[in-house]
Amino acid sequence: MKTLTTASVVLLVTLLAVSAIVRAQQTSFDFDRTAEFSKFRTYAWKQGTPAGEHFFDRRIVSAIDEQLAAKGLTRSETNPDLYVLYHAALGLQKSISGFGSGPGPYGWGGDLGHFDARLNEIPVGGLAIDLVDASKQELVWRGVGVKEIDIQAAPDKRDAAIGKAIEKILKNYPPKAHR
Repeated sequence: MKTLTTASVVLLVTLLAVSAIVRAQQTSFDFDRTAEFSKFRTYAWKQGTPAGEHFFDRRIVSAIDEQLAAKGLTRSETNPDLYVLYHAALGLQKSISGFGSGPGPYGWGGDLGHFDARLNEIPVGGLAIDLVDASKQELVWRGVGVKEIDIQAAPDKRDAAIGKAIEKILKNYPPKAHR
């Protein structure tokens, strides 16, 4: 795994703050309530913060392209309505688990008892997808997801997992009309 950049580490720490222990994918989104999402028809890619792992990054771009196409957006490098960028971070979340037995320090006869602790390192990935109004150069929508990563998964399983993660992140784009 490639060494994380400072920006990636900051992003990952921020994303992990969403959930102390990540089991299922956690997602959230936010948007500019003044944006006219119905006017966005085309998009182009801008550089964000790739994970730095070639195949992982390619899977992310492909899955985002697929989801945006399903929502009626067309990729166009000339005069796009939106810019799309993503910020990915891969890392390890640390978890401590322990088990104690015996009466403890204030129990019978002053015995300290027994305590075992284990430090677990859980591979996790964080992904933020930003959609920027190209004409105003302003962020109009952001979706975020954090999930444990199965580093032993076969490539087809990785494709499916990334596709499902991005589908879940982009589920609320465009946002429903607000009142």
